[in-house]
Amino acid sequence: MVNDETDVYARFLAKYDEQLRTDAETPSAIQVTRQGLLRLVTFAGGRGFITYQHLGDVDAVVIRGLVSEALDYFRSDESIDRVEWKSRGHDFAPGLHEALLEHGFIPEEPESIMIGEAKRLAVDVPLPKQVTLRQVTAESDVRAMSAMQDEVFGDPVSQEMADALLRRLSLADGMELWIAEAGDEIVTAGRLEPVRDSDFAGIWGGATRGEWRGQGIYRALTAARARSAIAAGKTLIHSDSTEYSRPILERSGFVAVSTTTPYLWKR
Repeated sequence: MVNDETDVYARFLAKYDEQLRTDAETPSAIQVTRQGLLRLVTFAGGRGFITYQHLGDVDAVVIRGLVSEALDYFRSDESIDRVEWKSRGHDFAPGLHEALLEHGFIPEEPESIMIGEAKRLAVDVPLPKQVTLRQVTAESDVRAMSAMQDEVFGDPVSQEMADALLRRLSLADGMELWIAEAGDEIVTAGRLEPVRDSDFAGIWGGATRGEWRGQGIYRALTAARARSAIAAGKTLIHSDSTEYSRPILERSGFVAVSTTTPYLWKR
């Protein structure tokens, strides 16, 4: 049994590194610049993003240089006011944490990289009688969904995120937005992102109002997204999960293959 679990873990992690740590990771990018092994990504709204498939066989001195050069790239663009460096817990990256702190990056809470079979999530989940699920595309629905997610995550309501979601929908690249409603109130929301030329779809942005948690609504929304992923030909689901969503995925047989920690720099 242990060997089977180890094999599943290794297989999922290998697929994650090979299929998701490419341009597939940033489908809404405005510009992607390669700087050695790094991918320097520019998004709408002044957001920079740094990612990579691996950093090779490097030492702390090289890592410090990579951080400095990447930050210089974004500092030279006055339209960029914040940058995220996306780290992964299983990477060989000696001195990365120290180098990022030295250059003004601040770590946020780590999340678990969860992977599992889509069919394990695509199950029937009963909902409270007053709650319904639906996919949304209308601007008013998208803005209401985005505002609800901001509120749940404790952030100021941002038109920027809503604008980004509407832009993605206009590209018709497969992204889907889903909500659960009780009457006119959105109580749960999340999005599905099928990854082109891969086995994967991602589930992102899951948020449930506190008073509606523990009633199976998020799980039902996840099941709906999993069914849609299967219909699109995807067999695996991945998600960067918080402490709230991780147990739900674990109960469906998903495994935590690593962690990811965003480090944020602000101008």
